[in-house]
Amino acid sequence: MTTPTIPMRQIRAHYTESTIRVYQAYRSEIATKAVTHQRFVAPFKLERTTWIKPSFCWMMYRCGWGLKEGQEHILAIDLTHEGFLAALEDSVLAKHDLKIHGSAANWASLKEKASVVVQWDPERDMHLNQLDYRSIQIGLTPPAARKYVTNWVVKIEDITAQCHEIRSLIQQKDLERARALMPEEQVFTPGESIRARLGMDI
Repeated sequence: MTTPTIPMRQIRAHYTESTIRVYQAYRSEIATKAVTHQRFVAPFKLERTTWIKPSFCWMMYRCGWGLKEGQEHILAIDLTHEGFLAALEDSVLAKHDLKIHGSAANWASLKEKASVVVQWDPERDMHLNQLDYRSIQIGLTPPAARKYVTNWVVKIEDITAQCHEIRSLIQQKDLERARALMPEEQVFTPGESIRARLGMDI
């Protein structure tokens, strides 16, 4: 029996009928206030691009299970579907792709107008090894970040302790218990216009 091939570009996330989860990692001053206020407040900065990631394993790779300096607190952020899709509707790929954009000039024009930048980076497994398919990273420039902070966020939870426990179980080779603590992620399929914009079907 052959294993079905996973598409190169596919959004995988933990989601419900109304919300979809993304992850970010911050230092204590930002994370603690975000959880307390259930929204991002100073010293979180709206003047820079903020990156959100639906893939749990990719977030663990990026922040080193919360052990990297400045990324000690791992946050699970639930967004409305409407907010998540609005971000993707106003997005452009970070790099020019001839099949998607045609000319470089057209891509540059799209990038100038878009408030969200998308990258497709190699997905990771629970050991943080690189996989053959991609994971979406979504960069919210200040205009989109303001909508994220003000309108899209439903819930913010600090999951650092859970992430440390998963890491410890993996180190102990207790993979079954580790998997049981990891969020269940399923394929999230946006509409045709978003799929075309993000090159998900090429």
